Amino acid sequence: MTVAPRKIRALIVDDEPLARERMRSLLDVESDVDVVGEASNGLEAVDAIVSRSPDLVFLDVRMPKLDGFEVIDAVGPDRMPAVVFVTAYDQYALRAFEVQALDYLVKPFDRDRFQGTLKRVRRQMESVETGDLSRKLLALVGNLKNDRPARTERLVIKSGGRLFFLRVDEIDWIEAAGNYVRLHVGAEGHLLRETMTAIEGRLSSETFFRIHRSHIVNIERIKELQPWFNGEYVVMLRNGTKLTLSRGYRERLQERLGRPF
Repeated sequence: MTVAPRKIRALIVDDEPLARERMRSLLDVESDVDVVGEASNGLEAVDAIVSRSPDLVFLDVRMPKLDGFEVIDAVGPDRMPAVVFVTAYDQYALRAFEVQALDYLVKPFDRDRFQGTLKRVRRQMESVETGDLSRKLLALVGNLKNDRPARTERLVIKSGGRLFFLRVDEIDWIEAAGNYVRLHVGAEGHLLRETMTAIEGRLSSETFFRIHRSHIVNIERIKELQPWFNGEYVVMLRNGTKLTLSRGYRERLQERLGRPF
């Protein structure tokens, strides 16, 4: 018995209805592609990516609410599928896309150019290097968006069947929780599917500091440090939470604060 190959689940993101309609018409004739939805702005795109888990996103660069780069930033590297940018960027930006081994479509594009893009996508998705796409996406965001802070300013949280945005400056501290991290915001806790290393890389080092292999703290929430045993310290937060500053991170925190303790 021959098993049919799994179809590529595609999401179309563009703020222009005619552009979405044309993209869908081009994809409808592809037997190995299944369009799982459309989005007309960045917020809708984030919602659709998180809730529908597409394999591929045709992502417009300039959109209301969140642009294409902010969509990638909000979704995060672990959940971001393969991306084809749909753009009117100049040649300098297009060369940057090529360096990062991602494809792009320049409006207006014809069927032949679109077919070439799909062939490239199929090769990427069959390659063992597909897992590198998320890192390339984030590198691309950093290269092309150097006019704004490179770190994440908000996180997308899924809770009780709904999605909401959490500003990172609202987070008091973060702890490891298996394959997740738990974000502590006041009396609330939110689970996010990220590793500690991944979430640390997305947060500003000016505000967040890793004090333990299982703890990251918002420096603005620290009230005092109390010496404990074997060179470790107790970190007291303003809300009364007590965390451990392990010896391995003490020296780094001293450098961060600019003074020994």
